[in-house]
Amino acid sequence: MPQDDSPIEVFKRATTATVRAISERPDITVAYSSEPAGVAGTRARLPQPSRLLTSAEVAKVRGAADAVALRLRHHNAKLHAARMPPGEVARAAFEALEQARCEAIGATQMAGVAGNLAAALDDRFKRQGLDRVTEREQVPLAEAVRLAAREAMTGEKPPPNARHAAELWKSWLESRIGRSLHELADSMDDQEAYARCAKHLLSELDIDVGQEDETQEDEDGEDDDKAEGEQPEEQGREGEQVSAEADDSDSDPESGDETDAEGAEQEEASEDSDEFSTEDTEAPGQPWRDDQTGSLDPNGLNYKAFTTQFDEMVSAEDLCDADELSRLRLMLDQQLQHLQGVIAKLANRLQRKLMAKQTRSWDFDLEEGILDAARLARVVINPLTPLSFKMEQDTDFRDTVVTLLIDNSGSMRGRPITIAAIAADILARTLERCGVKVEILGFTTRAWKGGMARERWIQQSKPQNPGRLNDLRHIIYKAADAPWRRARKNLGLMLREGVLKENIDGEALLWAHNRIVGRPEQRRILMVISDGAPVDDSTLSVNPGNYLERHLKQVIEYIERWSPVELVAIGIGHDVTRYYRRAVTIVDAEQLGGTMIDKLAELFDEEPKKAVAMRRAS
Repeated sequence: MPQDDSPIEVFKRATTATVRAISERPDITVAYSSEPAGVAGTRARLPQPSRLLTSAEVAKVRGAADAVALRLRHHNAKLHAARMPPGEVARAAFEALEQARCEAIGATQMAGVAGNLAAALDDRFKRQGLDRVTEREQVPLAEAVRLAAREAMTGEKPPPNARHAAELWKSWLESRIGRSLHELADSMDDQEAYARCAKHLLSELDIDVGQEDETQEDEDGEDDDKAEGEQPEEQGREGEQVSAEADDSDSDPESGDETDAEGAEQEEASEDSDEFSTEDTEAPGQPWRDDQTGSLDPNGLNYKAFTTQFDEMVSAEDLCDADELSRLRLMLDQQLQHLQGVIAKLANRLQRKLMAKQTRSWDFDLEEGILDAARLARVVINPLTPLSFKMEQDTDFRDTVVTLLIDNSGSMRGRPITIAAIAADILARTLERCGVKVEILGFTTRAWKGGMARERWIQQSKPQNPGRLNDLRHIIYKAADAPWRRARKNLGLMLREGVLKENIDGEALLWAHNRIVGRPEQRRILMVISDGAPVDDSTLSVNPGNYLERHLKQVIEYIERWSPVELVAIGIGHDVTRYYRRAVTIVDAEQLGGTMIDKLAELFDEEPKKAVAMRRAS
């Protein structure tokens, strides 16, 4: 059968051959899709080029291909896992520096590769909205460090869309790690030496009183890793996006399996108690639920909270006054103004698609209901014939409730939280038009670095393995039975300074699940909107490095296997498919349309009972 000689296919074949040549891996299989670039085993994934195949798009795809190939060639996954610091934030920056090293080697050896990598980097900053930032805090620290390391190792200035972001961080970084950046350039050909320099660089970024206290309070005895594994408090999880792009074991920036392997190696190195010996994939024979309420019971796992006394579940109206909520909602509306046309089209398209799935039917010859005009003729013919009534049957589609659980962590600041608010606004309004009840929830913590829970732990002489060590804050933006017009102002709270802190996804998912599982509706759908893995510095500093992530995976597994609740996740600039079986990733508000419609359509196409039976059978 002859090959397709269209320009796109010719370009794909040439790109595939280039990946194999640069990586020196002839066994690599390359596929093209709308998902971000990555590698899983011997399968590489690259962006799908459009039919136009412009020069800018060619350079972007080639840049993504070169980045994957260079990672395959110059990266030792086993050595990388052994040198990986335990903290999630430190891991993000460490991964970003390693990716910068692999790309710098290729850029200094091949001028064409350098141009392609610059084009891909330029496109990524534009897609993430980082070309329009106005403040330093809006740029993830890991991205800033990666740009600085790239410039130190290659001598190349950042591409146009990344230039302003680099300038915002330049003076701050040079005053702290200027010398260390030059040491990275000297050791970039030796991964082990480079890893040591990278960790030293991270420790220099952490020289502040809060971080020193955090290190002194850590009693696990791993001084080197713990001292080098944190970043400044105000950064939260802003480096996770880079971690998602650089996380791998077989040179794969986004392979979930490889991430799990790295977490397992860290767990073996850091655990000193049998309490945390359960593997991520372990599942007992019976679900850990309360048989009377149907709620999931977190005590069924090797996970605990040091204290729940200071946790709170609060309505959005209680966190600020009505005037401020109105002002914040106005700010959100202003950011949505340029998308009003897109939102209206999306809402109408989604509504038409969902309404088309409703099959209407009637019961006839009833003794009460709506008078059946079609049968009046027989009454005229025979007056003794009783009147006939009809009634419309209820549809299963209407008997549905959807919960939106939104990540309110610090790394969601800026455009990600705006995208999340847009998503909540569109879905809530549209589903409510279709007769589907919607609940909107948010999750964060009350304080950075532990709050009252950590203070109590210190007062009790810091017992080992305390479990979760922060105060939860779960926010109700809209209850399922509340109409959207009364709750719409509450979404503006996400834009309030100081609301977004740290995130403990596992317990938040349990909370949202236990709320929806008690609803009377037959169909219950839980949609999670997040930007990555759970992170709480206070908890992770005194527990195994994957403590929160492992709990999240176990909670997801139980819900997907045993619960009648249907779970779906939306990743904001972060691939969440390594956690959730049914997931989709969006990078910008303009991408909401097709992906969200398809995901909702998939859910409403399925019979809920049949879906649960299939999950249990698997």
